[in-house]
Amino acid sequence: MRNDLISSALAVVVFTLLLGLAYPLVVTGLAQVAFPNEAGGSQLTRSASSAARGERAGEVVGSRLIGQDFRGRPRYFQSRPSATRHRADATFFNNLGPNSRALKDRFDANVARYVRREGVPASRVPADAVQFSASGVDPHISEDNAAIQARRVARVRGADLPRVRALVAEHTDGRGLGVLGEPGVNVLELNLALDQAGSR
Repeated sequence: MRNDLISSALAVVVFTLLLGLAYPLVVTGLAQVAFPNEAGGSQLTRSASSAARGERAGEVVGSRLIGQDFRGRPRYFQSRPSATRHRADATFFNNLGPNSRALKDRFDANVARYVRREGVPASRVPADAVQFSASGVDPHISEDNAAIQARRVARVRGADLPRVRALVAEHTDGRGLGVLGEPGVNVLELNLALDQAGSR
């Protein structure tokens, strides 16, 4: 009995040190060397040319992997709807079923909001402008959504539409591994690029 207790205690100590301390340190160290940006959270910073009054160049403004809420700011491209209000500390999907009246009402409200903001008929509203992302912090919108929003952003900013479209193209990510999913436009990166372009 005594030998079993000693063996068990030693096993707990050894595996705690090995798997609870050594392994995480090694993996973290390798990640910092091989993928420093990703291991650091894929942070995005404000450039010196786009820093406005009260903002600092080099200030971290978010992560390229986490969507942000741009509602009420017509100068910017808008992220897709979020059940979490884009809170990265509580990611989840709305749990309403496809036959839910509450979900239909939310979708109808999202369509109406988009139609008012972008001036397009309801039949042209892209699905990602209406449906919630699975995580609540999806950083991308579809190319169709970005193409529609480009007109408003160019008009509000007094910018050339072809230039805005070129920025959209520059910040469009392709399919994962070339075949998975659909291309998407990173909203935060695009909005930062718009600020930078507008300050030149």
